[in-house]
Amino acid sequence: MEPLLAEGIVLRSFEDGDASSFADAARESGNTVGVWMPWWRADYSAEEALRWFEACREAVERGSGYDVGIFLAGEGRLVGGVAINRIDRDNRIGNIGYWIRESEQNRGLCSTAVERIKRFGFEELGLVRLEIVVHRDNLASRRVAEKVGAKFECIAEKRLFHQGEAAPAAIYSLMSL
Repeated sequence: MEPLLAEGIVLRSFEDGDASSFADAARESGNTVGVWMPWWRADYSAEEALRWFEACREAVERGSGYDVGIFLAGEGRLVGGVAINRIDRDNRIGNIGYWIRESEQNRGLCSTAVERIKRFGFEELGLVRLEIVVHRDNLASRRVAEKVGAKFECIAEKRLFHQGEAAPAAIYSLMSL
């Protein structure tokens, strides 16, 4: 996947050299990202990041997912991740997911990344619907969905597993023009 440019950021595939930065970003974000993401661990390691990067590369090869890093333009600092995954080619839909390291939150980076990956999904992948599925109580992620113009559709009971239990999720949608 070619890098995607947006205001102040670059979205690109993870490279093995990003593993330590990814692990650092994950570990610093326990109070925000760690509350909601099932993969987060206080001792998240570069080795785990490398395994994740390999899974990301395999998903791109299959055309089933595009999980990429969010990097600051110019300096190349890893600030988070954004993805279109769970792609259903028959129905031309996919899910968008995102996270920003704690020290870079509240700067508009996440909504900029979602806007750019949304355009990639519609224009380059030919998808017609993108969904954002977040825990009902994840207000920061819900604000991002609303900021990018996603339509709130419902609260779906038992839609996500969170901390080992079925939990309600807010479902948002974005539609191609």
